[in-house]
Amino acid sequence: MTERRAILGGSTFEEQIGHARAVIHGDSVHVSGTTGFDYTTMAISDDVVEQAEQCLRNIGAAPAEAGCTFADVVRVRYLLPDRADFEPCRPVLRRCFGEVRPAATMLVCGLADPRMKIEIEVYAQRPAR
Repeated sequence: MTERRAILGGSTFEEQIGHARAVIHGDSVHVSGTTGFDYTTMAISDDVVEQAEQCLRNIGAAPAEAGCTFADVVRVRYLLPDRADFEPCRPVLRRCFGEVRPAATMLVCGLADPRMKIEIEVYAQRPAR
């Protein structure tokens, strides 16, 4: 039987909505859309670049618990309410994914809270064991 395990990150959103920070299914790691909230304090910056940096910090914990790193990311989705906010985030995203080169998509859409300026979702493939 294929392993399926939920990874919880401690966000109040997980409890309110009923989802996991990530799900391991076999060798795949599906990380939920992750926002720029600091999930320990539930504070969020007004700056989109700071939010992007916090998203990546939040995301980083889930693959680590699943036994992989950002180097194992094969797909990333960027969701932003304002397309003009994507360009300022590019250096932060390039630092994280520039060498990895995952398949990527950027979508312009509304997010659950008007304070959210970016949400990032990733899929990783665990290394062979």
